[in-house]
Amino acid sequence: MGRSLILETTFLVDLEREHNRGTPGTAVAFLETHDEARLYLTFTVAGELAAGTSLSDRARWEAFLGPFYVLQSTPEVSWEYGRACRYLRDNGRLIGGNDLWIAATALAYHMPVVTSNVEHYRRVPGLDVEGY
Repeated sequence: MGRSLILETTFLVDLEREHNRGTPGTAVAFLETHDEARLYLTFTVAGELAAGTSLSDRARWEAFLGPFYVLQSTPEVSWEYGRACRYLRDNGRLIGGNDLWIAATALAYHMPVVTSNVEHYRRVPGLDVEGY
């Protein structure tokens, strides 16, 4: 088994668009080069996907989530959220709440976040960020 990776919302939106178009792009290419990776989503990413219009049908949403493992919130995730939030707020570099939960989950589970929004997530100290 390969590395464990957390796929961020931008990656999944791109993956869905590539699938719907029938044309592989950067998300599919990333997965092809990481075919041994174990792929995870955070609970917040699952919620963001459920809030979108393209996956508003529960059966479609569940089918889309099927290949991925969904990471739950834990006290460690909450601690990492608070620690990162304090740091970013105190340094005037705060990111959105959902993104902060994604980063905190990645920190707590010791996994990198795969995103197209690399610089945004690199604001979080200690977070391993991988672009695609």
